[in-house]
Amino acid sequence: MTTQSQRADLCAEQDITETPSSSKCSVPLLVAIVNYRTADLTISALRSLVPELPTLPGMQAVVVDNDSGDGSAEKIAQTIEAEGWSSWASVVPAERNGGFAYGNNEAIRPAFQSDDPPPYYMLLNSDAEARPGSMKALVDFMDANPKAGIAGSCIEKFDGELWPIAFRFPSILSELDSGLRLGFVSKLLSRWVVAQTMATDRPQEIDWMPGACMIIRREVFESVGLMDDNYFLYYEETDFCLQAKRAGWECWYVPESKVMHLAGQSTGVTGRDRAKKRIPQYVWDSRRRYFVKNHGVLYAALADLAWSTGFSLWSLRQMIQRKPDADPPHLFEDFLSNTVFAKGFRDIQKAQQV
Repeated sequence: MTTQSQRADLCAEQDITETPSSSKCSVPLLVAIVNYRTADLTISALRSLVPELPTLPGMQAVVVDNDSGDGSAEKIAQTIEAEGWSSWASVVPAERNGGFAYGNNEAIRPAFQSDDPPPYYMLLNSDAEARPGSMKALVDFMDANPKAGIAGSCIEKFDGELWPIAFRFPSILSELDSGLRLGFVSKLLSRWVVAQTMATDRPQEIDWMPGACMIIRREVFESVGLMDDNYFLYYEETDFCLQAKRAGWECWYVPESKVMHLAGQSTGVTGRDRAKKRIPQYVWDSRRRYFVKNHGVLYAALADLAWSTGFSLWSLRQMIQRKPDADPPHLFEDFLSNTVFAKGFRDIQKAQQV
């Protein structure tokens, strides 16, 4: 298994021809992949990067295994050795399963703090696969747009159907719409609805992208620091993009770059073709942290009130019109037990910590 110091030695030994994106750096792009008990998918993600290597000489990929405890780290390391990928791919075993931001930080921090830090860092989900040219398309876009601090790919489903979705930052009005689910209200609140369908023929500036495939400029980390690993899962990339925007950086959707994303393979929360599961506690903790940290306790309380009011009206309409219940089990009671009112000030103060 390749250690962090061995990885640095490998980078130093490579004779890399300088490209515009490398800016005198031997590693033009560091790809971070966080694995948790998805060894086969992670290997597929690595394999999808092989065609990208000739277009980005010196690209490195670091897999952080979040203490899977199932032999994942060993299996991935053995595959890297057997496939001859050791010059560009490595595995770092984490001490604990600290979540998505924690795992990515474990991959990014050593390179970012090195004497020769890469100009760009890519977050690639273990259940995602890069389509040909996708990495180069994002690097080229960043090279051409110096104000862009973050950019993300167009997502494909497993069957090749596009899922061209990006997002607006959550707000009180988006929480109302999410709970209420009433067509004409959604149209009135269209400027605040979180999910937005993107054009597939041109880049567009957005608020935030899923972390399934996201490129980040080194200077963004210099401006706002690494990702907040107080989030276990969910809202961490939303929070990071918000910090970047507040620091003056733009976030872009780049449809020329495409990745296939299975979604929810590590958590089962967002899988599209499976039975609905109860929302895990860490999702509620992340939601509450996002609102309290970025907007304060009063705003978070109003966001809670907006969603619960909207959902109560939706539930009434659902009962009267006999609409099917497609929500996760125990959704409303779990929501109420995780509001800022229910959790108390000690938990709120923790959420306010940066």
